[in-house]
Amino acid sequence: MYPRVFARGGKNVQQPRRPSRIGELTVSAELFNTSTCPACGHHVAVAFFDGGAQALATIAWPASTKEAQAMPKLPLSFVRCVECGHVYNKDFEYAHVPYSEKPNLMFNRGFIWNEHLRRVRDLILADLPAKPVVVEIGCGEGHLLRALAEARPDGRYIGFDPNGDVDTADGRMEARKELFDPAIHLNECRPNMVVSRHVLEHLINPLGFLQRLVFAARWLAMETSLFIEVPCIDRAFETGRIADFYYEHNSHFTTASFSRMLNNCNANVKMIEHGYNGEVILGLVKLGGRGEKLEYAQQALDFSARATQAKHTIGTQLAELHRSGKRVAIWGGTGKGAAFINYYGADAERFPLVVDSDRDKVGTFVPGTGQEILFRDVLLERPADVVIIPTQWRAKDIVAEMARAGIRSQTLLIEHHGRLADYLNETHPYK
Repeated sequence: MYPRVFARGGKNVQQPRRPSRIGELTVSAELFNTSTCPACGHHVAVAFFDGGAQALATIAWPASTKEAQAMPKLPLSFVRCVECGHVYNKDFEYAHVPYSEKPNLMFNRGFIWNEHLRRVRDLILADLPAKPVVVEIGCGEGHLLRALAEARPDGRYIGFDPNGDVDTADGRMEARKELFDPAIHLNECRPNMVVSRHVLEHLINPLGFLQRLVFAARWLAMETSLFIEVPCIDRAFETGRIADFYYEHNSHFTTASFSRMLNNCNANVKMIEHGYNGEVILGLVKLGGRGEKLEYAQQALDFSARATQAKHTIGTQLAELHRSGKRVAIWGGTGKGAAFINYYGADAERFPLVVDSDRDKVGTFVPGTGQEILFRDVLLERPADVVIIPTQWRAKDIVAEMARAGIRSQTLLIEHHGRLADYLNETHPYK
């Protein structure tokens, strides 16, 4: 449970009345869609709203009737996730929305909206130190950052927006004409808080963006906060309104889908509540700390480093084998065998002999390097001094098969701990 109760306008949110049905729904391509939910990652959605093909509604700003009528029409194919209730356009393509060329301005100077903005400012200030560093993603012309700078003038305020039309209030805030990248800018700016207002609904993968942000904060061991505001469409279900659904708004959050998205970030959710008479939903999340995802990341980086070192070590061993003049056979030329041959550079010129015990593979060629794959019995006629077995997990079976077939070799090598190890004489888990 969250510290604040989900409410709209001082009243509990009411579930929309279920419409009556005529007949029974059947499983069909028209009903079910296989697509990835931007909020929770679930892969099954149902048809929600087909608005046909329409022009961009907020970004294009046509200068004439002719230009407006000639605008490309883009599909409004909205579906609803059956897991979290999120609504999204399954045919949305970010490339069709030129945010870097045109600003996405939301005009609302009403008294109630300004009251909402003051409330947002106060919520953010309550979570900031006396001299904060605040980053806003998609800051527009910068009204929120200016309000924060006026309240806490000793802080640093940085607005990211690719449009770049930002009023910096005579240098009290910084304008960055670029997209915010958590992997780069979180470490560069070291903010106490990251703010994202009316941005996530435009992204093709808001969950992925937030997860990157959370991971970056943990990797950097940064204790920082994230304040999010997005439109809320709970009322659209109650009233049946359709004006919410246009191309630039790819994602439409409900209370449930917004909550699921934040929880799927594996962060500490401190607040979820509604604002502006329930038309927006707000979230405050604490980032930082360490967890198992960092362990997985560290393991991945360690493996990558070992793989790079192994490429050098085994590449050197293979070069030494070639220089020794010994007859070398590689047992297995597809799958893992082909992966070994290609990664370690066991090319056809230096290592032409590749054998396999599967007759279906005989006469084919190693993908990428081109050695013809021969049947294992070629080693009876002319034994190999060294047999390399790339598939360590099958090594015991292959050694037994060699013994049954009467195939002998002075040395059997497998890859182990980043080097070619002697299968018979060294310690490893594959005997």
